[in-house]
Amino acid sequence: MTTREYGIQAIKDEAEALLDMIPKMDDQFDKAVDLMLNCKGKVIVTGVGKSGHIGAKIAATLASTGTPSFFINPLDVYHGDLGVMTHDDVVLAISNSGLTDELLRFIPMVLHMEIPIIGMSGNPASLLAKYSTFHLNVGVKKEACPLNLAPTSSTTAALAMGDALAIALMQKRNFRPQDFAHFHPGGELGRRLLTTAQDVMRSDDMPILSPETRLGEAIMIVSEGKLGLGVAEVDGTIAGLITDGDIRRAIERWQADFFNHTVSDIMTRTPKTVELDTKITEIQRIMQQYKIHSVLVISKDNQLLGVVDHYSCMI
Repeated sequence: MTTREYGIQAIKDEAEALLDMIPKMDDQFDKAVDLMLNCKGKVIVTGVGKSGHIGAKIAATLASTGTPSFFINPLDVYHGDLGVMTHDDVVLAISNSGLTDELLRFIPMVLHMEIPIIGMSGNPASLLAKYSTFHLNVGVKKEACPLNLAPTSSTTAALAMGDALAIALMQKRNFRPQDFAHFHPGGELGRRLLTTAQDVMRSDDMPILSPETRLGEAIMIVSEGKLGLGVAEVDGTIAGLITDGDIRRAIERWQADFFNHTVSDIMTRTPKTVELDTKITEIQRIMQQYKIHSVLVISKDNQLLGVVDHYSCMI
């Protein structure tokens, strides 16, 4: 086999391991999700070694999707970290074998505090499974490692199960894009989900014209506006919209007779509009759906407040 074929085989092995998990998902998964959903405290994820690394990522995913969660190393519990746990919490304990000594020594403390445990292991007959309130089977037939030793397929399976829990909880909570943004305010995604039309619109020197404006004059107004459009108004109310594309097509159509026509002959009488609080993500969806490069920002009484174009959305 070539080097690339070794890599491809590893991916195939891990993909097969994930698909093999689907028949193992039973009502224990449903009950685990309900337990986490109704948790009044935090979901405390724990694990040792590679399972610990996976647990830390699962905790981060849960926390960023609306389920208060954090990771704790069971070894730290013996040095004071047990104090962060309360009766309202739920513990998600991860161990591929279900027999990890450091984790099992942590379990009696959790049981003594009457905190429910969701166990995640590859061994439904393990001690972890026995003492768990609910158990999630993430067992795999073999590791992607050619020696069948290094945690590969098993860690991928545990990570995928963690994602499955997080996604199910998002659906149960009706978790929306704006909710996600509140947990990611500092990143690009958060900015895009929280930014509104009011934040990026251009509101000064609007290219305003009348429906009766001759197209020869309209060309000058649209050009000076540098937005590729002109807004037709009547008594301060939007009557229509023309774009540089409309002008170009009108020139091709009417040629020398072009200058005898007015804006009303080519304007779109129902341009796409949004309000001040419309999110940028929604504006982009509108632009993509209708294949346009700008939308008008209007007030409740159809007064023009500004324009958001394609480039304004590139925050």
